[in-house]
Amino acid sequence: MPEPREYPGIGVGSTAAVGPCARFAAPPAAPADEPVPSGAEAIAAAGAALAEALEQVSAELRAAAAEHPGETLGDVLSATAEMADDPALADRAARIIAEGNGPANAMTKAVAEFAATLTGIGGYLAERVTDLNSVRDRTVARLLGPATPGLRTIDEPAVVIAHELTPADTSSLDMTKVIALVTEVGGPTSHTAIIARQLGLPCVVRAAGATQIPEGALVAVDGARGSVVVAPDEATREAIVRRMERHRALATDTAPGATSDGHPIQLLANIGGVADARSAAGKAVEGVGLFRTEFVFLDAAAEPGVAEQAGIYREVLKAFTGRKVVVRTLDAGADKPLAYANPAHESNPALGQRAYRLVRSVPHLMEHQLRALAAAIDDCPDTEAWVMAPMISTAGEAADFRRRADEAGLGARARIGVMVEVPAVALCADQVLQHVDFVSIGTNDLAQYTMAADRELGALSDLIDRWQPAVLRLVEATARAGAASGTPVGVCGESASDPLMALVLCGLGITSLSMSTPAVPAVRFALRHTSLATCRAMARAAIDAPDAAAAVSAVQELLDPRVREAMSLD
Repeated sequence: MPEPREYPGIGVGSTAAVGPCARFAAPPAAPADEPVPSGAEAIAAAGAALAEALEQVSAELRAAAAEHPGETLGDVLSATAEMADDPALADRAARIIAEGNGPANAMTKAVAEFAATLTGIGGYLAERVTDLNSVRDRTVARLLGPATPGLRTIDEPAVVIAHELTPADTSSLDMTKVIALVTEVGGPTSHTAIIARQLGLPCVVRAAGATQIPEGALVAVDGARGSVVVAPDEATREAIVRRMERHRALATDTAPGATSDGHPIQLLANIGGVADARSAAGKAVEGVGLFRTEFVFLDAAAEPGVAEQAGIYREVLKAFTGRKVVVRTLDAGADKPLAYANPAHESNPALGQRAYRLVRSVPHLMEHQLRALAAAIDDCPDTEAWVMAPMISTAGEAADFRRRADEAGLGARARIGVMVEVPAVALCADQVLQHVDFVSIGTNDLAQYTMAADRELGALSDLIDRWQPAVLRLVEATARAGAASGTPVGVCGESASDPLMALVLCGLGITSLSMSTPAVPAVRFALRHTSLATCRAMARAAIDAPDAAAAVSAVQELLDPRVREAMSLD
């Protein structure tokens, strides 16, 4: 039996679990002594073998994507298959073979070059390096002969531990048997973290050394505390059991979101497609606060037609008949390039022509999407439709989006709004709100741009912390402008899923919170056991704190004991 030991990391969610370790098999590496083909015929044969392996990997990924239609996971798997299909990757690997390398090493070197390019570009493309590495690992495995990297068959609930988990890796898991996820790399916005939030699984990422835990060893994973404990003692195991019993009990409360003294605050779901919408619709949420439409576009070789888009939007709206759905228009371009938009290369894409700014170069994308939304909303009159544009920077841009929405026929069918992700909009919120019916704050990007720190860079995670007082002051400024004009101000970033932060956001004047559906019960409980006056006191304490850590401590001091117990802070 292994000695008790703790592996600290970054926690995701507020749940915890105890179970045996199931380690994800490390992918095979290209051997240093791989035979090098000699002669034109042998070189051609090696190139053909590599091309065939890539085709097999692509087919495997497409088959996995087909098992997740309409889901974010399916969309990402399709995009990964496109990477395997990329002729530029196969051509570069073939040239490396001709330079004197075996096919497995050639694939490894080609991917390293492509990954360096994507990392240099940053943003969404930098996030795709994990998927590119997955293509490499699966291709190398096929070239060398071992089985595709994966997990042994698990017959009982287990904690899955891996160096990292790609979407393709996740698709191979029997999630009915997975009780927690642990990775040695990643961050709070990594694929593993996103999947954990969607499924309500306890998760710890960046737990250095976790893959050293022996197969089958008993492990306690605590998402709230960010810890992985090997061989937990009886007291730890019993505490987790009691805590999860309390957590499950929270889900029995299905009342609308409100503070203990009746101040309403809508609790909404974040979704990425039709399957996500249908799943969320069965939960106790008051609607959708963020429907990410970009996956309709990002994985398509050509712009989806108006009718095709309308069909997808219609299915999402129908799932929430009688409730509210906030649709975010295309959030792509620059760091999420579209093949059919052909954006120019940008040295700093995070600050480039992305999202709403695509109207500068390809305005027809916005025009077609708004027409498709108008058609879908026409067919779903009993759904309360709201439509917003991301990456708005000025009151003039907000007015322009409003004009475009009106011209597409949306003005009489939906509420029109914009996202607050750029500090300039928060600072000029009173001017922006003159042109729209609502705003929604994307706290992830707002923090990134406020703190001048890449949200994907783990080394700067302290700067990108959602508790940074500077970010909270911008949220407050936006909410104050909304209250003055009677305009709803929501939050749809990761901040909304944190019960403690939800109380602060309520105290700042936020009117709705949108999050992954598993996060809703804990947020609802925290609100229902805290008065509006206390929420306001918490907000002031957080804003007046000198740094993020002090802000958290100050707010925790004001918590009701029942909420402290439910959040396992004691």
